[in-house]
Amino acid sequence: MSGGAIEHRSFNQQLTKGKSFLDASVKNGIECVWKGTMNNSYKSTFTWEFDWNELENQEEDELKIDKITGHIILKSEKNSFAPIKIDVNLTENNQVITKQVGGCYTSYIVSYEYSLTPHYTPIEKPSYDEMFAPSDKNDAILVVGGKKLHVSKAVSCLYSRKISINYRNFQFLSYHSEYFRALFSSNFKEGQMDEIPIGDVSYDDFALLLSTFYPNPSFPTDKTVEKLLELARRFLLSSVICISENHLLYSSKFNSEKLIWMADEYGMPKLLEKCIRGLNTVEKAKQMKKSEAYEQLSDTTKLKVVDRILKLSHI
Repeated sequence: MSGGAIEHRSFNQQLTKGKSFLDASVKNGIECVWKGTMNNSYKSTFTWEFDWNELENQEEDELKIDKITGHIILKSEKNSFAPIKIDVNLTENNQVITKQVGGCYTSYIVSYEYSLTPHYTPIEKPSYDEMFAPSDKNDAILVVGGKKLHVSKAVSCLYSRKISINYRNFQFLSYHSEYFRALFSSNFKEGQMDEIPIGDVSYDDFALLLSTFYPNPSFPTDKTVEKLLELARRFLLSSVICISENHLLYSSKFNSEKLIWMADEYGMPKLLEKCIRGLNTVEKAKQMKKSEAYEQLSDTTKLKVVDRILKLSHI
């Protein structure tokens, strides 16, 4: 499945011996960083690096970008060289395309244009109906949105990694969540019920939450992490907050303002510390203080941002 072509034309850039330029653009979710250099032999090297994370984040959860194809046309003013067409076949994000131009001129005025088409493949979503089907390992039924999820209160499920005896224990809801530990106890009427209703949450969202710590787990993405954090706080699932923090620390493409707000809102100290350190210039720290996200922070985190500005101002 392919989408429509995305087209872009750059501004002119001048390139001379021993000099270089850098030009960045964003068009319909595709970021392109274009660089040009000319060596002492008057040979020029041009590179284009493409980042399509923003485009992928705009798409529906059921689709992911498989590749981007098309072409780049490199042009020069005054016909210093004939237009050069460069085929594009991007199969990885942040892939770099390079083109060299032979040296006959000491200076160029150059530009480029591209036409790129994203190609999508469906994402295979886990079958929640199969994952939470009846089993002799389950001893409780949760009813969410009119559908049943067969779960384990605190049963150890053993599975072998190798032919030799090598086991890992899984203790499910009561192990992971104080909320469910209390809910399943004999002190609550729900602990005596054959089927326990869970309200104010959709079946898909709740199944996604549980799937993060069931065998063959689903891991957070930028599209799911906020919902996971919201539900993890409600159902007291600290393990889900931990894996969400790990995603935000190492894989997320959210900007620093969003990350600081999420770290503060959901209690992720490692993420907060990293983001505060990332405010490594006075300008960045002041930009954070002027943002809408700053107004939503706790007083403690606001103070961390102000302290950062003061420290950087005295360096």
